[in-house]
Amino acid sequence: MLESPKLTARQQQILDLIQRNIAQSGSPPTRAEIATELGFKSANAAEEHLQALARKGVIELVGGTSRGIRLRGEAMRSINESRSKQYPSLLESLSQFALPLVGRVAAGAPILAQEHIDKTYYLESSLFQRKPDYLLKVRGMSMRDAGIMDGDLLAVQATKDAKNGQIVVARLGDEVTVKRFRRNKDLIELHPENPDYQTIVVEPGEAFEIEGLAVGLIRNTMLM
Repeated sequence: MLESPKLTARQQQILDLIQRNIAQSGSPPTRAEIATELGFKSANAAEEHLQALARKGVIELVGGTSRGIRLRGEAMRSINESRSKQYPSLLESLSQFALPLVGRVAAGAPILAQEHIDKTYYLESSLFQRKPDYLLKVRGMSMRDAGIMDGDLLAVQATKDAKNGQIVVARLGDEVTVKRFRRNKDLIELHPENPDYQTIVVEPGEAFEIEGLAVGLIRNTMLM
């Protein structure tokens, strides 16, 4: 059985901040945001702590993106199992979600229509601070700088509402896309996190609907 990684108080603070950020906005914080939140003098100090967390197997660092931080499922399970022995009330957090994986979405059909479901995954609820309703397989690199890569599985909470800055799954006509949501007066903007892609502007009257909020991210290889 894997031994739980021992974290320093500062490392635990950073891990909690990463989890909280993913739960609230759907993406991990940048090094600069970690430094600001925890009072470090520079982003380099945050980077050193992240490297230590990566060596302990709690997170994975992805190069080429400012938000390239992924939580490691196995490490999180180990941590939670250790905590549950000390705090039995936390056993409930180890319950599992049955989450359908949505593949390609047919034009005009509900996103959770049976023909769109590729398979079902059983994941521990402790991986998420907000309950997801389904997993969506990401296609393309338009959200690369938010740490969301082609082939990743995005955990989505079904909702029709979103706040500015949140990462949403949105339907534009017959297409479903993952972008950062912003509403400006009469216009809705869907921002990519990759300078190679353009912002999508939704004009009044255009067919548009929010399908859900990003509440977590799973690297596909973690489930193999």
